[in-house]
Amino acid sequence: MNDKQLVALQAAKYVKSGMLVGLGTGSTANYFIEELARLQRDEGLKITTVASSTISALSAQSLHLPIVALEHISSIDLYVDGADEITPDMTLLKGRGSDLVKEKLLAKAARQFIAVADESKLVNHIGQNFLIPIEVIPFAWQLTKKSLEGVGGQGALRPNPAKDGFWVTSHGSYVLDMKFDES
Repeated sequence: MNDKQLVALQAAKYVKSGMLVGLGTGSTANYFIEELARLQRDEGLKITTVASSTISALSAQSLHLPIVALEHISSIDLYVDGADEITPDMTLLKGRGSDLVKEKLLAKAARQFIAVADESKLVNHIGQNFLIPIEVIPFAWQLTKKSLEGVGGQGALRPNPAKDGFWVTSHGSYVLDMKFDES
């Protein structure tokens, strides 16, 4: 068993029957989703889930986890998601997978948020290993980029995998990948 699996299994111990559980996105979150499905099947866990992305929703559905749409909730009991970078003061970089808005909404709506990550995610400062993703609405990306440049940011729109256009999130936004001087 790898470290990502271990932290996901540990996070699943916080889930209790009757909870509304937010599902993150990414490799570590996938282990968490799989463990919830196992607990439901083997131990009778009764939960409802809400997903931070289309990918996580499809995973939950394929594993027969009950799922509700984000528009139908006002709060959740627990949200579990991975992190891309974590500083010593517990500042997190999230969203390199580009489902930033839903992830932030679920984290804000959660009574408890657990970030699952292995030691490879520990950094001295945010932006140490990765550019900082910022989700922007398509018609305002240039205004946002200029504003970020005004506070020392440098970056560009994330290209799509084919490099013939821009990355588009699951709900139609663009992603600016930015770098900021360490303060």
